[in-house]
Amino acid sequence: MSQARKILVVGPSWVGDMVMAQSLFALLQRGGPNAPETTIDVLAPAWSLPILARMPEVRRGVVMPIGHGEFGLGVRWRLGRELAAEGYDQAIVLPNSLKSALVPFFARIPRRTGFVGELRYGLLNDARRLDEAALPMTVQRFVALGRPAGSPLPEPFPLPRLAADAANQAGLRERLGLATDRPAVVFMPGAEYGPAKQWPLPHFAALGRELVGRGYQVWVTGSPKDKAAAEAICADNPGVIDLAGRTQLGDAVDLLGLAEAAVTNDSGLMHVAAALGVPLVAIYGSSSPEHTPPLSDKVAIRNLRLDCSPCFQRTCPLGHTRCLTDITPASVLAALEGLGAGARRIAAHGA
Repeated sequence: MSQARKILVVGPSWVGDMVMAQSLFALLQRGGPNAPETTIDVLAPAWSLPILARMPEVRRGVVMPIGHGEFGLGVRWRLGRELAAEGYDQAIVLPNSLKSALVPFFARIPRRTGFVGELRYGLLNDARRLDEAALPMTVQRFVALGRPAGSPLPEPFPLPRLAADAANQAGLRERLGLATDRPAVVFMPGAEYGPAKQWPLPHFAALGRELVGRGYQVWVTGSPKDKAAAEAICADNPGVIDLAGRTQLGDAVDLLGLAEAAVTNDSGLMHVAAALGVPLVAIYGSSSPEHTPPLSDKVAIRNLRLDCSPCFQRTCPLGHTRCLTDITPASVLAALEGLGAGARRIAAHGA
């Protein structure tokens, strides 16, 4: 066996990107007769620790003590000097910002890999030029940084696979009063980027009524920011349960692991559901599944591909948001029915 290696990955700042980074972690851990024993630590925001804890490839998450967007040169220098004692062999920097490459530089990690990004030649000594056409997907870009420069991606590369916490799942059912005699479909109506990525709330509500009529319970999840949306979906909708703001991120992961299926906008929780293997309908409006698709074979994507989309805007520049409003609840229900094992049971309940 080759000599053991120790790697620090500077992780991304968004839920979905952190989930997709698991493909890189799994690639680095991929075994073989001469593969080195690999230890992976991830420098990441504190909120991401519950995600990392559900990735068996990661030894530990190292908390970045300053927020996204803050420069904090002194804080980064002190953290780098602390991490120097870990003796990392390599750092892989996933974000493209200059500041994200500072800690590995201050830690004097011998090999510092990343895309050139914000002119980081002095901070990275294994700087790669990103060919966006060759690597259109975010996950491909992450995986490429785990390969020697210029080498092709492995086919297939490992997909994210999160592990739910069974003990926490049981506790959540009891604490939140969730029934065990009816299967659950999870709705995720939030999308941090803006309303041009959010399927209309009346559509979610109509779909919820149909699923409840077929014998399902519907759980609406999200952060406190999604509370108003969840309340609108649940209003006059018995059997549709508002869980927005009542759980932490790790709890949301484990609740999704209990689901028969899920319906979601293009959001971080979409990637969580995909990584848990939950049958999933993913709805795209202003964004594109060509760049950040849910990485699972149990996914149906609803995307009308209008002439004006993807526009990648937070709000519809034309004022109509037809890319979302024209995706009907009936079409999403049909997608659920056609998905897989979980979705087949949805169809059976409606028979």
